[in-house]
Amino acid sequence: MRLSLFLLPTLKESPAEAQIVSHRLSLRAGLVRQMSAGIYAWLALGFRVLKKIEQIVREEQDRAGCQEVLMPTVQSAELWQESGRYDDYGEEMLRFNDRHGREMLYGPTNEEMITDIFRQYVKSYRDLPKNLYQIQWKFRDEVRPRFGVMRGREFLMKDNYSFDLDFEGAKRSYENMYQTYLRTFARMGLTAIAVRADPGAIGGTLSQEFHILAETGESKVFYDAGLDSLGPEDVEAAQQLYACTEEKHDPAACTVPPDRLREARGIEVGHIFYFGTKYSKAMNVEVAGPNGESIVVEMGSYGIGISRLVGAIIEASHDEKGIVWPEPVAPFRVGLINLRSGDAACDKAADALYEKLNAAGIEVLYDDRDERSGVKFATMDLIGLPWQLVVGPRGVKNGVVELKRRAGGESEELSVESALARLVD
Repeated sequence: MRLSLFLLPTLKESPAEAQIVSHRLSLRAGLVRQMSAGIYAWLALGFRVLKKIEQIVREEQDRAGCQEVLMPTVQSAELWQESGRYDDYGEEMLRFNDRHGREMLYGPTNEEMITDIFRQYVKSYRDLPKNLYQIQWKFRDEVRPRFGVMRGREFLMKDNYSFDLDFEGAKRSYENMYQTYLRTFARMGLTAIAVRADPGAIGGTLSQEFHILAETGESKVFYDAGLDSLGPEDVEAAQQLYACTEEKHDPAACTVPPDRLREARGIEVGHIFYFGTKYSKAMNVEVAGPNGESIVVEMGSYGIGISRLVGAIIEASHDEKGIVWPEPVAPFRVGLINLRSGDAACDKAADALYEKLNAAGIEVLYDDRDERSGVKFATMDLIGLPWQLVVGPRGVKNGVVELKRRAGGESEELSVESALARLVD
């Protein structure tokens, strides 16, 4: 994509309303635009990040044996009244009447709706287990929406729901999602810590939050120092090490020696729940067992905040110049900079390199604008693409380009062929 054709409304100064780094950089880098309190339009660059995160989540859900569905954002109040949650959920639920006077709501979550779908079609133990997921927008009417997309009123979420015949099956489903979540965050270049958590309005007896560590995190997290030595790929080892939020931390019982206990700030990006028969009993969800008996199914619920992850990743990965995207979720992999737009030799070399990058399947944002080189470098540093390829008069003369890594800032001069080979590898 040529930057001269791309909608990228960057800002030099931080907006006054932005209180945290991710909110400031999301607005400055032109990822989003606030339309009203806690409600954002996703602009072209931010939408590309959102879709990258969404696709990783989708692939890992499919790999785990889940089936994707799509439920409506607007729900009937009747299902929530049946489960007993309609009056209990609180003012975060946006409620309204349709033209016929029927009570409706904008879904903050989907336990009731997915349970109703399941009970219409699954009647026998032979059809279990089932795990259904969706990626859909939700709305919670926060009293004080703040921190940009980290705590907006409208947000994109992956939510999935498991249905099993008994506790052992439900536990397997829960553990399957535990591992799936660790793999999902690892693919985004993140190390997530699973901490003990309160199930809150969802309910249930087993509950864990997934946090990524960031200095500006909203929660205080205690964890075993062994987690510091783990990389994103060490998903199996992570569940063996202690971690909890401040609310769940009991110093008198710390299974971890004091010299191994670490304290940090964390940002919640996912949550898994086992709640057994909480909804299936209330909504009469039964299947016929092996001997014809009626069995109330066991359920679990699992969520990942996809739009929230955009802000959380920025909080965890930035510097004084701007965002530093992990490569798997970057909106483009390479920023191609023509230092002398209008110079025939530079234009020819940069255009040719742009075509070669596209032919190699490398996502590239080509800064072909008639701007000063300092402006172009500042823009690329701000939006945080993993690699920068720089074409200038001296390099054209010498047959080289500059390849710079955004994380760390290391750069080297290479031939075009060597630079392409490095990026393909």
